[in-house]
Amino acid sequence: MTIDLHRGHLDPAVATLPLPAERAAAVVAANRAFLQRVRGHGVPVVHVITEYRDDDEILSNPFWRAIAGSASTRGRQAGHNLEGTPGTALMPGLLDAATDRIVRPKKRYDAFLATDLAFVLDTVGANLLFLTGVNTNSCVLTTTIVASTRDYACVVVSDCVDTMDGPAFHDAALDLIQGAFGWVMSSTDALMAIDRLARAALPSPAAAERGQKPPRVR
Repeated sequence: MTIDLHRGHLDPAVATLPLPAERAAAVVAANRAFLQRVRGHGVPVVHVITEYRDDDEILSNPFWRAIAGSASTRGRQAGHNLEGTPGTALMPGLLDAATDRIVRPKKRYDAFLATDLAFVLDTVGANLLFLTGVNTNSCVLTTTIVASTRDYACVVVSDCVDTMDGPAFHDAALDLIQGAFGWVMSSTDALMAIDRLARAALPSPAAAERGQKPPRVR
C-alpha cells in the first residue's frame, strides 16, 4: 500500500508540500523498483491519495487552521492537493493501471478515515500490509497505527518512505513503529520476505501435476 506518492509532495514543479528534490527523487525510484517486484508475485497494490474539495475542508482541522501561514511545514497546508490540481496525480511510473487500485480522496493522516480502504483491502483478502509513502511521521505513522489496531500485520518499507520534516522525524517515526506497531524493513529485506512467502504458497508436486495454481501472496 502506497500513501500519498503524488505530485503534491514529490514533483518540484507543482508540489505544494514538497520534499527536497533529491529525497523526492530517491523515494520515487525506490517505490518504482519495489512495486515492480511485488507485482511479479501477484501482490495487490493499492495507492491512497490525498485530495480536498476546497481549503475549508483542510482548515476544518483545528491544528492546521491554527498554524496556517506559519513557518511550520504544515503551515502551508491550505491549497494542498485541491481537486483538479496537478498535485493529486500519482508520480509517473508508480501506477500499473491494469492491476493497481486507487483509493481517494484521503483527507486526514489516517488513510482509513472516511475512505473505502478497508473495503478494498478486504476485497483482495489482505492481512499483511507493506506500507510505503509520505510522510513517515504523519500519514505513514498514523495509518500504520490504525492498521495495527485493525489487526493487520504491518511492515513499513524504510527506504520507500520519507518526510518533508527531515531525517530526525523520519527516524523517530520508524522507531515508534518498530517499538509497538509493526516491522520496519528495507526494500531488500521486504522482498526477501515476500519471496519466502511466495515459495511457501507454491502447491505440492502432486497439486502441480493436477494443474492447481498457487494462491496469490497477500
